[in-house]
Amino acid sequence: MSGSIYDQGLDKNAANHTALSPISFLKRAATVYPDKVAVVHGERRITYANFHRRVSQFASALVKRGIGKGDTVSLFAPNVPAMLEAHYAVPLIGAVLNSINTRLDAPTVRFILEHGESKLVISDRDLNPVMKEALAAMDAPPPVVDIDDALADGGELIGAVEYEQFLAEGDADFAWEAVDDEWRAIALNYTSGTTGNPKGVVYHHRGAYLNALGNVIDFGLSPQAVYLWTLPMFHCNGWCYTWAVTAVGGTHVCLRKVDPALIFPMIRDHGVTHMCGAPIVLTMLINAPKDVICDFPQTVECATGGAAPPSAVIAGMERMGFHVTHLYGMTECYGPSTICAWQDAWDALDLEGRAGKAARQGVNMVTLEGQRIVDPETMADTPADGETIGELVLRGNTVMRGYLKNPDATDAAFQGGWLHTGDLGVMHPDGYIEIKDRSKDIIITGGENVSSLEIEEVLYKHPDVMEAAVVAAPHEKWGETPSAYVTLKPDSEGQVAAQTIIDYCRDHMAHFKAPTKVTFGPLPKTATGKIQKFALRDREKGPAA
Repeated sequence: MSGSIYDQGLDKNAANHTALSPISFLKRAATVYPDKVAVVHGERRITYANFHRRVSQFASALVKRGIGKGDTVSLFAPNVPAMLEAHYAVPLIGAVLNSINTRLDAPTVRFILEHGESKLVISDRDLNPVMKEALAAMDAPPPVVDIDDALADGGELIGAVEYEQFLAEGDADFAWEAVDDEWRAIALNYTSGTTGNPKGVVYHHRGAYLNALGNVIDFGLSPQAVYLWTLPMFHCNGWCYTWAVTAVGGTHVCLRKVDPALIFPMIRDHGVTHMCGAPIVLTMLINAPKDVICDFPQTVECATGGAAPPSAVIAGMERMGFHVTHLYGMTECYGPSTICAWQDAWDALDLEGRAGKAARQGVNMVTLEGQRIVDPETMADTPADGETIGELVLRGNTVMRGYLKNPDATDAAFQGGWLHTGDLGVMHPDGYIEIKDRSKDIIITGGENVSSLEIEEVLYKHPDVMEAAVVAAPHEKWGETPSAYVTLKPDSEGQVAAQTIIDYCRDHMAHFKAPTKVTFGPLPKTATGKIQKFALRDREKGPAA
């Protein structure tokens, strides 16, 4: 007889193994905390028992509409209860949730719906004008369910049924079947990457489950947690907090739009303990009008990702009662993957010293297997000297399955058995990483990735533009903003204003992607004619001190 003694008769079976899925968190929360408020939305209060009932109806209604395993259901909505409920109802029946960035333009939304083969769209009335345009351009548009939210500003209804009516079609006693395969796709999220068309990132149930629990551990969630949705739920499924808050039986406080006039009273009135967002959210809060800012007794844990928050922002947040934690993540790894875990010894540092430590991207979250800074060609680790630049690579169960219908991009991303982030950084002697640059020329504006190549493609279509290059420029409000460098055609030199170029871009793409600066003149190039973007980035940084 060969093999270990533990290989004999101790097999995996129904009693000792179940597939991991975050939808199980709601079933438990509804059992343990049935009468507790799970969701707050304006004057509405939804208990965990009712949350569970609504999800059951939602799932049942989807089945009655012919939605099944492997089908894509698209959501185009702000942070409203329907979006949260979809994070459970859609994967409950084995379908795949596609939460679409609400800032995208109609052509991009159309591409996502077609590429992801969406079978049903659930869209908020405020966003329906964009969705209507996207659907009109499709040969076979999917049916639409309208979200007629009481807090909507306007918009229109374009579907055959409203969301609450849609739920009423379902059975509240719909049976919850256990997920049969934790590798099954749970979500499809699109990221701009470095090409004009976005790439579809496929998540699995196992990764969503684990990253949600990683958030619980590393962000200190508990049953007393009150989480304010300042982070879009469409962004990496709300960094998996759509599932994490439910896992501990905390309270979700919905927020349709990020507005300090709404945020401060909600923190005070609902006893908010946790929130997340891009650095722009922090900047908006510390620069809010004095008559908007209000006091609250609790310390609010605030996680931020993207560009490192400057010391002035951290200090401003501290004075108002927030404790800021810096994260790093990307769509390909379910949102947060590293965290600047605080060390007690840092408390003795002055503000500048604390901010310097907090600005680093830190160490891998507990549910990420590993992170390294490597030479991308040899995959050898760079010295942990805080100076030698290499590429950040990640590995673990919270890494995507891959890119939908794009095997070449998937293979490139996973070369060498690690996820290549394309971000350049250093490893400090204490094992903390710090991102220094983005090798893929992605611009992060307001927490959203914008492809410089996509903007350049639009610029090159302008009749007066001969050459163009786009890089990131620092921006006080948005963190970064696209800055365009343009060489005009000889006959057009001196005849075109910068605002004309900006307006042209805004007419041909989502406004947040359009450049806010345009500089005319010859572009720096290598001997082979390649535009030197690093030189343009250096211009944006200004002269060295």
